[in-house]
Amino acid sequence: MSRPPSAVRLLLLLVATALLTAVGAVPVQAAGQDRAAADGERRVVRVGTEGTYPPFTFTDPETDELTGYDIEVMKAVGERAGWDLRFTQGTFDALFPALDAERIDVIANQVTINDEREARYLFTQPYTFSRGVIVTASDTDDITSLADLKGRTTAQSETSNWAQVARDAGADVQSVEGFGPAAELLVQGRVDAIVNDNIAVLDYLASTGSDEIKIAGDAGEEVSRQALVFRQGDEALRDEADAALRELAADGTLAEISEDYFGADVSVENDADLDVAGSDSGRSRWDVVRDAAWPMLRGALVGTIPLTVISFVAGLALALALALARLSGVRLLDWPARAYVSLIRGTPLLVQLFIVFYGLGQVGLKLPSFAAACLALSLNVAGYAAEVIRASILSVPRGQFEAATTIGMDSWQTMRRIVLPQASRIAVPPLGNTLLSLIKDTALASVVLAPELFRAAQDAAALSTEYLPLYCFAALYYWVICYLVSLAQQPLERRLGRYAV
Repeated sequence: MSRPPSAVRLLLLLVATALLTAVGAVPVQAAGQDRAAADGERRVVRVGTEGTYPPFTFTDPETDELTGYDIEVMKAVGERAGWDLRFTQGTFDALFPALDAERIDVIANQVTINDEREARYLFTQPYTFSRGVIVTASDTDDITSLADLKGRTTAQSETSNWAQVARDAGADVQSVEGFGPAAELLVQGRVDAIVNDNIAVLDYLASTGSDEIKIAGDAGEEVSRQALVFRQGDEALRDEADAALRELAADGTLAEISEDYFGADVSVENDADLDVAGSDSGRSRWDVVRDAAWPMLRGALVGTIPLTVISFVAGLALALALALARLSGVRLLDWPARAYVSLIRGTPLLVQLFIVFYGLGQVGLKLPSFAAACLALSLNVAGYAAEVIRASILSVPRGQFEAATTIGMDSWQTMRRIVLPQASRIAVPPLGNTLLSLIKDTALASVVLAPELFRAAQDAAALSTEYLPLYCFAALYYWVICYLVSLAQQPLERRLGRYAV
């Protein structure tokens, strides 16, 4: 059944409102940046780091603050250079795309200098010297060198230097996020070995007290050099960091930071024995879960729930516009709406997040992490909710339209006062399912550097390696949120039931 042209007017009104909102937001941000520059404030430098790679970068369970050797070095550099540092956490594989898209200005995450990276990025002088080691299960005796990795399976961060070392040795590399998950795969017998930094491995062994894995051999004789990473074209920023690192090395600050963490100076090349105490030791499983409770709740309050509310409301508004476009009978509106719904429902949400955050950044539209996550989630919700709303409108008996016309209502009045109230009652249950799915989908927001509940669980698990209790605890948080939403849905259904005919 064809719908009256008034639906088109409503669609155009919604689109115009969205455009005015988007256009109006741009000058505000630009004005804020101009004021900051005029006031002569310290330069803001955005630092990208994992936060899940102890002892270099991790969240202290006692203070709930980002810390670690790399963090302390970066803070010292920022102090000497006069920078105002803003730390952003993300997976290691996401840090380089974030740097390329100008989401961050520098990576401080034990990035090893190699020829491939030097061709694409700017490095400071090294602030860490380490050696690669091969890690195996304790009962494995036939892997002691890189030559033994040929045809074996290793677990590595996809973009890490160690992943390439393992590939060059002929290993089949399985991608993981961080050393902790890689070690767990090794313990479970899912991979044969890991190639990683000796300091990270020693910290893991000291923290966990594990006797299930061991250092089986060296990953070659070459000494690895780790440094801060900047974009090509940011020579001035890199030079400021280099000057600060030289001062920190000259006055012994780097050595002091290193001694605190490793019992030796790893900021210079030497063969001294390391005394790694462990980033996390002495806590029971209960202590780990208890310490993670507040960070995870905070992640839900400042990340998961706001992301859900904003994305669902914005997604519903767009979904209504799409549904009306589909019902308008105007091909110029119907066909683009059909194409949009098909595109959203036919592509993964993870890909959509990457397109909005990293892809749009390359064409000049650089949205903040939270805004990018909201936009991607809203667009995704709209693609699914549009069909729910359209089906609900179509389910209203045709006689309702005819009766409204008989008593003198125009098409807009019919839609607003007769059709949409009845369609809302029909749409609530399936839209409720869409909302519940959205709550869980927000767990993907961390890939675009947006903090949320599951990211807090990952931070805690990376340090403690207590994956089962922490991830079950995260699942409990999600279940409680979804359960409360389900409870709120019931009175809404009863209220809308008065529109039943």
